[in-house]
Amino acid sequence: MTIADPVLPAPPDHPVGGLTAAREITRNQIDFFTSTVTPESDVVRVVLGAGPLSKHLYVCHSPTAVEEVLSAKTFAHYSKEGQRFYQQIQVALGDGILTAWGDEWLRQKRFIQPVFTRTRVESYTDEMVDAADELVDRWRDGGTVDLGAGLTHLTLRVVTRALFGTDAGPLEAAVARWFPALNRSIVTRVALPVPVPLAVPFKFNREFKGARDALQQVCSDLIARRRTAGAGGDDLASLLIAARDGDAHMTDEEVRDQVLIFLLAGHETTSTALTFTLHLLGRHPEAQERVRAEVADVLGDARPTAASLQALPYTTAVLKEAMRLYPSAPFTGRLTAEDSNIGGYAVPAGSDVVLSVWTIHRRPDLWPDPLAFDPDRFLGDERRNRYAWVPFGAGPRACIGQHFSMLESAATLTQLVRAFDFSAPAGTSDHLPVGSGITLYPLEPVLSEVTPRG
Repeated sequence: MTIADPVLPAPPDHPVGGLTAAREITRNQIDFFTSTVTPESDVVRVVLGAGPLSKHLYVCHSPTAVEEVLSAKTFAHYSKEGQRFYQQIQVALGDGILTAWGDEWLRQKRFIQPVFTRTRVESYTDEMVDAADELVDRWRDGGTVDLGAGLTHLTLRVVTRALFGTDAGPLEAAVARWFPALNRSIVTRVALPVPVPLAVPFKFNREFKGARDALQQVCSDLIARRRTAGAGGDDLASLLIAARDGDAHMTDEEVRDQVLIFLLAGHETTSTALTFTLHLLGRHPEAQERVRAEVADVLGDARPTAASLQALPYTTAVLKEAMRLYPSAPFTGRLTAEDSNIGGYAVPAGSDVVLSVWTIHRRPDLWPDPLAFDPDRFLGDERRNRYAWVPFGAGPRACIGQHFSMLESAATLTQLVRAFDFSAPAGTSDHLPVGSGITLYPLEPVLSEVTPRG
């Protein structure tokens, strides 16, 4: 069915539109897109700007829409190419596997997929455990810690070491300095009703360009050194340089673009998931003790391995439930390649579609008592819609680093609950104020009282 069919209605308009909507999206995407939830419709149209320069967003709040847009049967009809959010990520981080489309995506996938096999990913388990043990050492004296700061440092160290081995120091420092600025300025540029060229010297453009150029330069320097050093090495950059598709290989610029995407997907998303997981466990000591007991039962005093980390069903359920309440990628977007039917509504060709993972994860018809932290949802017979939990996306374009992230999260959580009791400060809630750029982030430090065990 297409929009030419007279029985297919247009979705209702959100009452807040124009420049006000653009301003509100820039201020807080979570709050604005949550405000578009309505009992009358799972698809809502938001107008950005005014008159002939206005742009329309079609915001979708249902797993049906996720399936229609991302599943293998239909994903080719909903492009990342030209979609405003991915356009800005492409300008910032290059044309890597996250933003590429069509034949170019297939070409890149042939190079990258062998680097992300399950066996290859699991070969980094020792580095993940080592990084967790380093954080245990930093927190050894206990007291009040900033979970987000500590876990961002940990996940950044893991991904930079996976990418460049022991040569990763300059990249780790550059990412810590420049990624937050890039995150902020991307949201501002996405929300603009009219594209503003980078050459226009607005503050957000200067911030965007300075952060992008600094990150690209550090990556390019490291890759050039890897190329000069010749073959060998198990780090991801060396494997990408050595990757072949027949006689073809990736240029240094293409390797750099993949590295930047892996940095984004490999540190902020995982650190966010772990930050909120430990906050929730600090609020729910009975769940924390169940994780600790399961780790003791399965691992004893042994060092975690890839196999043992995947034999922790309750620990995995805790991580999944935290990612339900706090999905690291709370929104994802596409551009309709043709007139479309999404959730029974007409969406014209060339429209920006926003899939609201945040609100789908909190629908009471999909998740009874949706704001409650209940890891048991993910144990036993799960018969919910397969598109009701999508923190890593879905379909052929789902996150290629999903296994890496879950393995790292389990390794980190295992070592931390062995070493410490976590307790959220008095007066805090399960539900913390958050914002969203490229990824979700807390609006204030997430603190925890850390008490060494034994």
